Amino acid sequence: MPAGIVSASLFLAACGGGDTGDGSTGEGGDKASGGAPAADVLDKASGVTTVAFWHAMDGTNAEALTKLVTDFNAQNTGKIEVKATYAGKYDDAITKYKAAIQSKSTPDVIQIYDIGTRFMIDAKQTIPMQSFIERDKLDVTDLQPNITGYYSIDDKLNSMPFNTSMPVLYYNKSLFKAAGLDPEKPPQDLAAIRTAAEKLSKKGGGPADYGFGAAIYGWLLEQFIATDGKEYCDQGNGRDGKATKVLFDQPEAVEVVKWWQQMVKDGYAANTGRDTKAAQAAFKSGQLAITLESTGQLGGYSKAAKEGGWELGAANYPHIKAGTEGGPIIGGASLWINGENHEDANKEAAWRFVKFLADPKSQAQWHIGTGYFPISKGALEEPADVTYRKANPLFDVAVQQLENTKLSKATQGCLLGVMPQARKASEDGLEAALNGTDPQQAMTKAAESLSAQIKQYNDSVG
Repeated sequence: MPAGIVSASLFLAACGGGDTGDGSTGEGGDKASGGAPAADVLDKASGVTTVAFWHAMDGTNAEALTKLVTDFNAQNTGKIEVKATYAGKYDDAITKYKAAIQSKSTPDVIQIYDIGTRFMIDAKQTIPMQSFIERDKLDVTDLQPNITGYYSIDDKLNSMPFNTSMPVLYYNKSLFKAAGLDPEKPPQDLAAIRTAAEKLSKKGGGPADYGFGAAIYGWLLEQFIATDGKEYCDQGNGRDGKATKVLFDQPEAVEVVKWWQQMVKDGYAANTGRDTKAAQAAFKSGQLAITLESTGQLGGYSKAAKEGGWELGAANYPHIKAGTEGGPIIGGASLWINGENHEDANKEAAWRFVKFLADPKSQAQWHIGTGYFPISKGALEEPADVTYRKANPLFDVAVQQLENTKLSKATQGCLLGVMPQARKASEDGLEAALNGTDPQQAMTKAAESLSAQIKQYNDSVG
């Protein structure tokens, strides 16, 4: 992934006060982005209040989002009109947002990817969702706690989760059968994947070119660290204070890298590089028997299996060692309501739009239209969603994995101002190891390469 978030010193100097990131406004916070406005401000407003909404969805996802926006506008004719604008892919959207801070032209609502969370808090432009929730005494027990947990600090919700994905293990059941393996017993730890890969790989006389293969993607390493119950960065994964260093050179992470290196060296795993599409294509074509990917790929993999005449399997994301109880971290993006330089009527209209998108019916529609995980527990009970999941039973693997994951600082994920750079650095380390560098040396060098960037970021935001 591109670096995306650069040093904040150039633009955060222009940012006012605002929320502290823990859901409160902090000293002097009401003079900046402040808290939620009075609940009746929109009722007193005349004419139509326009909500500028920037998002990062394209293709099929954009079509599903446009339908939701159209439905909301129809329900609020004459009062609120949401105008959705594609701001580019995730990195482009946050870059555009940074420029908008400087020109004081931020949208009313913006969709920002998960690893931009620390920056969004530090930019102090937004109103925490918790402020609206507490004002309205809103019951949010319908929201999935393992999803809201990522975007919360001290149980205070900063942004509203929207499009959410989880990583799972995918495998080719047909290749398992051909290799004499039980297709109903997918491997769930590194040693088990190795054992299966030895029988699946051409190197061992198996039916696949390689038993295992996945993209060199930092997100996957983050998941292994979380499923082992360990934290990715210090300061309680950046939730007890600003993180000062990454921990992906810790023994557990290095163990994963060492395992991966040996699998490639022995011919049981393919090195497909950093291009996620290359790994996806290799799995779809049957070159790989086991892979790791987001739930967002379920639709594409299901289609490939149907067209290719093979059976797809899905299982929980694997642990480093058997018996560990940790779970994976959610991915995706959330919605932020801007308060700085925005009228109260726009803030309230933005909140009503965000509430609409989080509603069980909307989330069921979003889930069916995109495959993203619904943030609403009630969405899974909507008749249309029940029908959808009956037709796509493998999706329930992700449902159960999410519900069985115990929320902890490890599974909440790391909040780091330079998280995109951290992800790229971990990929540098993993790639170096797969190309022959000592795993510990590779990951330590990668972790140390971030020290100056983390310090620069933290110094720039105070």
